[in-house]
Amino acid sequence: MVRPLARQFYEDTLRTLTDARVPFLVGGAIALKHFAGIARDTKDLDIFLRKRDLARAILVLEEVGYETEVLFPHWLAKAWSGPHFVDFIFDSANGLCPVDDAWFEHAASCMLWNIPILVSPAEEMITSKAFVMERERFDGADIHHLIEACGPRLDWDRLLRRFGDNWRVLLGHLVFYSFVYPRKRHCIPAKVMNELLERARDQQRSEDLEVCRGTLLSREQYLVDLRERGYSDARTAPWGGVSAEDIQRWTEAIGTDK
Repeated sequence: MVRPLARQFYEDTLRTLTDARVPFLVGGAIALKHFAGIARDTKDLDIFLRKRDLARAILVLEEVGYETEVLFPHWLAKAWSGPHFVDFIFDSANGLCPVDDAWFEHAASCMLWNIPILVSPAEEMITSKAFVMERERFDGADIHHLIEACGPRLDWDRLLRRFGDNWRVLLGHLVFYSFVYPRKRHCIPAKVMNELLERARDQQRSEDLEVCRGTLLSREQYLVDLRERGYSDARTAPWGGVSAEDIQRWTEAIGTDK
């Protein structure tokens, strides 16, 4: 559900980007409705785009009078019209899910408010949502609904590649899904579940790594491990690619609306 004033702003944003030929995808609640048929109130519009297209997107919106800001240079910018805003997402906050060409190659097409758009692929939605595990927000239900609706049609090989070395996060969500929908376990291919379970059995031994990967899931809940318990942050080199400056800025925004 989108309120009339917000819809006017969102429509104008989509038409402005389309007319300027800025490549973009629509995600968030709109994409969830497209794939899973679940409608919910949304306070914003999620636009996914490649980082190289961000400056152009911001410029064309500023030219038609909207306020914009790059809030977090490693993943997020916004555009405003009064209390309403559009998120421009080009990566995930943990640096693991950059929007690349494959997002566009596998995007779905649909009409939104009589505007032809591309919708973020379900596989990439699952990948980016899988790492959202804050105390105040957990996207697991969205993942479960996407698998329940699209599981047999998902490109599971691509999904496995997206998770890479972080396959345990995917396995965790698949186990939760199997609990939530016992009659729909067939939506997960047996070979996928068996492969992940076999990996888990084969790799049970502890790794000699003083790193906490919890920061890939929550920006707040594992700060104690970094500050008081001597663990390294998995978002930073050599494990990740987010700079210390970007992490500090993202951490300082805890408790705000950003």
